[in-house]
Formats: sequence, structure tokens, C-alpha cells
Amino acid sequence: MTKPRPKVIVTRRLPQAVETRMAELFDVELNLTDTAMTEAELCEAARRCDVLVPTVTDQVNAAVFAAAAEGGRLKLCANFGVGVDHIDLHAARAAKVTVSNTPGVLTDDTADMVMALILSVPRRLGEGEKLVRNGEWQGWSPTGMLGHRITGKRLGIIGMGRIGSAVARRARAFGLTVHYHNRTRLPPSLEAELEATFWSDLDAMLARVDIITINCPHTPDTHHLIDARRFGLMQKSAYLINAARGEIVDENALCEALEKGQIAGAGLDVFEHEPAVDPRLLTLPGVVLLPHMGSATFEGRQAMGEKVIANIRVWVDGHRPPDIVLEGWM
Repeated sequence: MTKPRPKVIVTRRLPQAVETRMAELFDVELNLTDTAMTEAELCEAARRCDVLVPTVTDQVNAAVFAAAAEGGRLKLCANFGVGVDHIDLHAARAAKVTVSNTPGVLTDDTADMVMALILSVPRRLGEGEKLVRNGEWQGWSPTGMLGHRITGKRLGIIGMGRIGSAVARRARAFGLTVHYHNRTRLPPSLEAELEATFWSDLDAMLARVDIITINCPHTPDTHHLIDARRFGLMQKSAYLINAARGEIVDENALCEALEKGQIAGAGLDVFEHEPAVDPRLLTLPGVVLLPHMGSATFEGRQAMGEKVIANIRVWVDGHRPPDIVLEGWM
């Protein structure tokens, strides 16, 4: 007897090849409008599916898992993405829902974007592009659009996981000296390979580096990790790069630090209240702003989708998904 196909609801548009493969394997319901679901819509979906496939734009909160418990069907939340800070893991555990994610496939894409921001901000690429596009460029000048070289500067990496380590490798190729802060120190062999200096005290590192890049996950412990006090520790010539999660930085404190000249600039791919952006950031010089596109490559999105499918298929077969974050009731 043929095993019934699980009901899978996908909250946003995924690459076409991924959606097509899902349609072949599962009883799938796609969001062809690509409009982010409201809480009520997520609750309604959770009541009637076996597997929910959310993305970072979905707040899969306690209300959603309460609705799942009412429906009695939802057993797997197969996240399309690495970060799971938008999923209430405590509520998932209470509802006996397993949670999986898609680690590893976005490391190079995100590290490339971090490196692009590290280059863009000190060299004022955003300002220069606007100057040309607005028709304001008057030609080359010996003192025009002067920025700072990054070779010889000290880079402070907050979070030395896959992405942080990939950033360190790229940074060394550009002549940056690597410093890092992490919950645990790297093995000596890897530390030697990256020529990285470990700081157990984040405050001490922030006071000594020229460029700070945030590559840690957003958790209760890292919420507003970079706040007004820590901006006060940084050098006035320092640059802040964030392609991790916007909530790790107190955005109001960042704007004030930029306005007061406490730091020299910032490169942001994420924002605390995205898609809303503090309007002060739009006018401040020395700031490069991107629309959360650090992982936005065709190859990366395809690989994410393949991991989601693999997690669902293994779960359907009665096994633990390979990329399990939280084990519910199997």
C-alpha cells in the first residue's frame, strides 16, 4: 500500500526547481504570491499541515504552535534558512514539533558579502556610486573621494563559526590582521591557520580593532550585543559591519554613534526592524546599506531548498532529519 504523502505548506516562493521537486514528492501548498503570511495565516496553516516550511520573514511563535497542537498534525518545522531566532523553540518543544534548518550551504555567499562590505565602507564605494549616478561627479581630483586602505588594518570578528572563519580566510588574503571573540576558543591548529588572535573579553577587542564584523547568531544573549556603551569603546576610525542579524545591534545607538562621530562608518545588510530602516541611516555619510542579500545567490537558494527536501524526506521515513535543531515527538 502506498504511503500517503505528507501535507507540506511553504510560506514564501522558493526557487522554481525546488518547488517543482516538492510537488513531485509531497502534497505541497505553495505561496505563489510570495507575500509574507500574517500570524493568523500561519496559525491556519499550522492547523492543517504535517510539515511547515517557514523563512526568516515568518514569526513562528507560541500562537502558531498552539494552533498546531489544536490541529494535531504538524510534526516538523523545516526552516528554509540557517537562523532560527524567528521560531519559538520552547513553544515547538511543548507542541512536540521537530525543527530543522539548512546550515553550511550559505557560508561562502555570506562571507563574500561581508568582505564586500569591508571593502566598500572604508573606500566609500556607496558614496562614489551615488555621485556618478546622480550626475554630480566633476572628474578625477587628487583629493577627491579619499578613503582608507584595509591592508594592515585589524579586523575583529564577533562569532568564529563557519561564516566567521570563512571571513577570516578572505581577510588574510587582503592583508588584514585577524582578531576574534567567540564563546569558545578555536583549536590551536585552526587558530594558527587563520593567524587569529583570540579575545575572551569582547570589550577589550572592540577597543583595539579597526573594523568589526558581526557573524554570530541572534539569541537572547546577543540581542543588542553592540549597544551605546560598546560604541563608546570603539575607535573613532572604526567601521562596523553587520550581515548577521539586525537585532544584534541597537540601531538607535548605532545612528547616534555615527552622528556623533564615535565611529567612522557602517556596512549593513540587516536591520533591527527590517524591512523598516531608521531614516537617519539613509542620509548619513560613510554608511553602505543592502537589502538583506548576503545569502542571495542562485546556488545558495537552490542548496537551501535541497536541504529542506532532504530533511522532510528523512523525517517522513521515520528518522531524525540530518539538520535537526530541536527534536520534538518523532
